[in-house]
Amino acid sequence: MTTVITPRTKELLDQGYTLLEGVTTDDEAAEALRDLGTLVPQYDGQLRYQVKAAPGFEDRRYSKSTNTILVHTEAPGWNPPPRYLALHCRVQAKCGSGQTELADAYAFTASLSQAERDVVHGESIDWVGHNTGGTGTAGVRRPVVERTPEGRDIVRFSYNLLTAGHYDPPVDAEVAHEELPLGALGAELAVRAEAFFRENKVSVLIPENSILVWDNQRMLHARSSYTDARRHLTRYWLQ
Repeated sequence: MTTVITPRTKELLDQGYTLLEGVTTDDEAAEALRDLGTLVPQYDGQLRYQVKAAPGFEDRRYSKSTNTILVHTEAPGWNPPPRYLALHCRVQAKCGSGQTELADAYAFTASLSQAERDVVHGESIDWVGHNTGGTGTAGVRRPVVERTPEGRDIVRFSYNLLTAGHYDPPVDAEVAHEELPLGALGAELAVRAEAFFRENKVSVLIPENSILVWDNQRMLHARSSYTDARRHLTRYWLQ
């Protein structure tokens, strides 16, 4: 689907993210996102995924925990990963935290040395599938930055995968460098990306009845920890 260029979609294309306000229901959310692309199934095969803390994930960096989630892009094992990711805030955390954090991965890769850029553009690694009971992929073997035939870069990134060998590791996971997808170099790049992210991020505490949308093939994202377990967002993927 071709993106319709409106002032809001121009903001999305220029800076990588935008905020849609005054959206109260699932149907209104789907309508508000229509101009950006087509809703596609997520890990569980559904078009909507509820981001809400649940028992059993207290020791993991996972969407259904209240823990910090470190820098990544969504579904790097998909081919292609979703172009846009949208979070519709239904209940905002009242503890003052739980922000969605964004930074431009294109700016990060531009900050690397030529040798490092050669690695992220040229050395393929296995981005494993991520199936939680519905849909999924067998994963793909691609570099961190994939150049499409149209000349656009698709960024795949996971701090957790590059440093712990798993997308959602225990918070205290330690893995030997030789067991990691890009070895010690990948772990170092992940640390560099995290430092860049902390210096350049935009933090958004999404207002209730608003949708934060960003370019998932360009923007790195993360989440701060929070304590208000009532926090509830609905996630959408678009292609």
